[in-house]
Amino acid sequence: METKTVVSALAALAQDSRLAVFRALVQAGPAGLAAGKISEITRIPPSSLSFHLKELSHAGLAHARQDGRFVIYTAQFDTMNALLGFLTENCCGGNPCSPVCLPVCPTEKESS
Repeated sequence: METKTVVSALAALAQDSRLAVFRALVQAGPAGLAAGKISEITRIPPSSLSFHLKELSHAGLAHARQDGRFVIYTAQFDTMNALLGFLTENCCGGNPCSPVCLPVCPTEKESS
């Protein structure tokens, strides 16, 4: 993933409403959500929601498709996974990362 694309995606996600919209789309999975349902879930007024969806689309994080009278939005999982891959590409200097478990790992509870 190119740095310019990464910066665009991170900039789009660095806003409360857009992050909430993207998380709702990720949770919905490949089926996506109609704009009205996104508005209902996120409590973002439709007039503002269209702006945020446009920004996510321009960053390659969301895609719109027509389904009858509705516009269905889906998360672009390829872009999301490429972004995560870019961010973790050199994680831990190439060594396996230890899982983080807070506040107490289940194995620690068992040994107590």
